[in-house]
Amino acid sequence: MKTERNPRKEKEGIVVSAKMQKTVTVRVDRTFSHPEYPKVVTRGKKYYAHCEMDVKEGQKVRISETRPISKLKRWRVVEVIA
Repeated sequence: MKTERNPRKEKEGIVVSAKMQKTVTVRVDRTFSHPEYPKVVTRGKKYYAHCEMDVKEGQKVRISETRPISKLKRWRVVEVIA
């Protein structure tokens, strides 16, 4: 019997750096309401993603969780959105 695998996590972000070979740095922003004050806060995190496509800085991409590819790379670029 084949066990079904859980769906991989996906995130959308903007390419901050594309200077490495087959690796891009993607900044993923998330917004949440502050627990104490009535304010919406934006926080960002950078991910290293494996990329075989031709991607430039400033483009919006979708990244997906994958097996560890290197010391810091655990994501890969699935598609270029804009």
